[in-house]
Amino acid sequence: MKVLLAGYNIDSSVIDDLKKNSPSLQNVTPETMSAAYARISRDPRSVDALRAVARTEVERARRSNKNIIFKMGHHSVAEHAVFNFDIIGVSRLAIEEIEKFRLCSYTEKSQRYVKLEDDVILPEEIKKAGKQKIFLEVIKTQNALYHKLYRKLKPYFFECFPELAADSKKHAVLNGWAKEDARYCVSLATLGQLGLTANARNLEFLIRRFASKELAEIKMLNQKIYELAKAVAPSIILFTEANEYDAKTYKNLVKKTELLPFGGGPKKRKENIERRRDRECVQLVDHTADGDTRLVASLLHTSSLHSYKDCLLQAKALEQKQKKDMCKTAFQHMEFFDAVLREFEYVDLTFDLVISATCFAQLKRHRMATLTAQPYDLELGVTLPQSIKNIGTQQEFKAVIDQTEECYRKLKESLTTGAEYILTNAHRRRVLMRVNARELYHMARLREDPSAQWDIRQIVGEMSRKAKEVMPLTFRLVGAKNSYPELYKELFRKSPKLMPAKIGSAL
Repeated sequence: MKVLLAGYNIDSSVIDDLKKNSPSLQNVTPETMSAAYARISRDPRSVDALRAVARTEVERARRSNKNIIFKMGHHSVAEHAVFNFDIIGVSRLAIEEIEKFRLCSYTEKSQRYVKLEDDVILPEEIKKAGKQKIFLEVIKTQNALYHKLYRKLKPYFFECFPELAADSKKHAVLNGWAKEDARYCVSLATLGQLGLTANARNLEFLIRRFASKELAEIKMLNQKIYELAKAVAPSIILFTEANEYDAKTYKNLVKKTELLPFGGGPKKRKENIERRRDRECVQLVDHTADGDTRLVASLLHTSSLHSYKDCLLQAKALEQKQKKDMCKTAFQHMEFFDAVLREFEYVDLTFDLVISATCFAQLKRHRMATLTAQPYDLELGVTLPQSIKNIGTQQEFKAVIDQTEECYRKLKESLTTGAEYILTNAHRRRVLMRVNARELYHMARLREDPSAQWDIRQIVGEMSRKAKEVMPLTFRLVGAKNSYPELYKELFRKSPKLMPAKIGSAL
């Protein structure tokens, strides 16, 4: 056996230095990796030899890529070429669009940990409509409140948690809580930054999808990404033009939907929203019927040579105690860092969620789920941090929200897109999220933990609670990673090997 490190991400400045010191060097491109790996299936030479040949024949490698990827349809070859992008000075609204792509990787500047300045985008749509004055006036008011809230919330959290305040190492936590609650009043025009890593196949998909977007900021970002990628890898970034499928499909669906009666009309809808607003932000609207039994059937299928149909019949014939025993066996040697078995992916749940922009920014990062979102909807109200009530600034917060929404309505009169830039992190939208049981375990471990932000912690906690109601065996150990030892001990009457103290040292 021989295992070689074929390559790895390196800083672009290192590549520039390499080219500067060796002007004749023309093979510093990820295309050679794609071309070399594409030949594996039909060339008897070793992989490292194929890479060496590709590096000496860049133009031939490019022709090979175009033929194999685009004529023969083997698009997976493009996945071997990987790109890293620094994306700096883009709005929170644009970041929502960037992070829709499930198979890319992102690390984003956090508004929880970094104190915000007054950096915002002035969108082209706002400027062309001549609405920059009212837009910037509201932005100024929002940002002024952010700084005021932060100044008041910081001492508030230090007073509320004297034990943490006594430990200088915990001051960053308390300071972070002040930042994360103050940010609810700032707009989606607030600038951020992120690192984006994508293979060529997914990057091409992003570029093609963005080409059909109407938002000027997205179009500008897309052009910059495309030019940078094409300059170094022209043979694997080809299908990038705007198309009617991406540009028109959802618009046409909206037109069809608007023709439907939806019993009760707008007035009834508003009454329903008012009734549900603060009580039912999480609704379990669908789930795998008899999920516990189907999980057991999946475990039986993996553990035998029987068909799934026979395994399901056997699972249905088991007594509840026997089903519980099968699930316990699946859990027995699991530690807090272990994912539940892949068989848990055969069990699904669908949630209708009403969440803030703050919560959505975190929820969308769970890319193995299926997540679709409606536009932000003023009728759904806003999410108000309890701390803002406690320091007596609720009315001031509400006044800024009212001013924001008045501005939004005025912008909507002139704009087909872009008015949402003025909305805040507190504004809500409805999303539909489908998760399998394995993904919900992952979400709960991460998002129900005390270190998680309170908004998403509440939402995911309620998702877990509702999941337990319909599938108590499947979700017997669902919960935050810090609560895992207690959940395990309750089920097995003994602690897991990795006790809480060890968990703390492992994180």
